[in-house]
Amino acid sequence: MPKRQGEMCIPAEQMRRFMEQEIPYNAYLGLKVDDVREGFCRLRLPFRPEFVGDTRRPAQHGGLISFLVDTCGGVAVWSCCCLEDRIATIDLRVDYLRPAPPQDLVAEAEVRLLGNRVGNAQVRVFAVDDPEQTVAEGRGVYNVRRSAGKSGG
Repeated sequence: MPKRQGEMCIPAEQMRRFMEQEIPYNAYLGLKVDDVREGFCRLRLPFRPEFVGDTRRPAQHGGLISFLVDTCGGVAVWSCCCLEDRIATIDLRVDYLRPAPPQDLVAEAEVRLLGNRVGNAQVRVFAVDDPEQTVAEGRGVYNVRRSAGKSGG
């Protein structure tokens, strides 16, 4: 049965379980999928003291922020595809706008463009207690490898 516009091929709960439990790095960091629907993803990274990269501010490590941008953008693109499709990062840009405070971080991504082989997502990262203050913005470009005989929409 073909996918209808606005309908995800991958059930949201299956995607959540995969991202939170079946990818060891995500599970180790404690990543949470707060929302996922076609072309959109919201991830949350619960704060841990080990995430601080600069104790003088204190500010969270920039690597965590780039991880959030990359992962959130990739999930947003994958949400437009099918479970068997593979998504791989081609290019990633992160603009760090202000220090990330010692609290949970949230990333929201929207797909801007999706073709047969490439997807593009815009991502915004902010602290959970101050959603109006953007910590970082990013853009991910992803290679989409469709599974044989399947169409993602």
